[in-house]
Amino acid sequence: MNFELPFVPERTVQPRQSGVTMMMDKGLSLRETENFIDASKHLTDVVKFGFGTSFVTRNFKEKIKLYQDAGIRPYLGGTLFEAFFARGMVKEYLQMLDKYNLDLVEISDGSIIIDHDEKCELIHSFAKDRTVFSEVGSKDSGIIVSPAKWVKWMQTELEAGSWKVIAEGRESGNVGVFRPNGTAHTLLINRIIAKVNPDDILWEAPKKTQQVWFIKLFGHNVNLGNIAPNEMIPLETLRLGLRGDTFFDFLPADYADRLKQVNDDEITDED
Repeated sequence: MNFELPFVPERTVQPRQSGVTMMMDKGLSLRETENFIDASKHLTDVVKFGFGTSFVTRNFKEKIKLYQDAGIRPYLGGTLFEAFFARGMVKEYLQMLDKYNLDLVEISDGSIIIDHDEKCELIHSFAKDRTVFSEVGSKDSGIIVSPAKWVKWMQTELEAGSWKVIAEGRESGNVGVFRPNGTAHTLLINRIIAKVNPDDILWEAPKKTQQVWFIKLFGHNVNLGNIAPNEMIPLETLRLGLRGDTFFDFLPADYADRLKQVNDDEITDED
């Protein structure tokens, strides 16, 4: 960091097992990728090429190399895996991963229905040679998955070999673990974390309010994803209590209480 400041929580060190941040690349140019790496590579663990953007992104191989040379692990969005799967092209998908030297992969069924036993077999097979993210939850707000199924699917996918299970939220932040208005589905999340270790979950949280909510619930080293490129540094300040939304969360209790009392006194005086 650029200077000393006490009472800033300690972040996990890269390569991390917790406190992972996933940036969502929806089509950055090579120059934009270089600029992003210059500004935020020290904060970025993995980069997801969102949904099927890798199919139409120019200079794709060069982008992958930029990220990998910077120590960031890129991978393809789960929707692209589903596009290959729906066409009966799992073998071709694996060949494509080899072509682009991608050792991180996402297996999801958010847009299509895959028999869960078959999904776990795919996870187990892919995990022999790669690190696997699997995703739970539908991208269709009309499909309701019970909390019991969320828990069971997360547990079995982790047992099958997933490094982390991704809790669906989309880039819009209004499905899966979120309600249509973007607020957290607290009942569902509480049911999940009663049975699944939060360190094994990466929560898609594209909106600041959602990031704040997860940080307050799980602490600064919560795993968060679908973060926009220009939100990586702002997110880190939330994690470190250097932004108003989490300012008091990591100060010692006596500091926080004293400062809050001063603020209350000033408000009373103005009244």
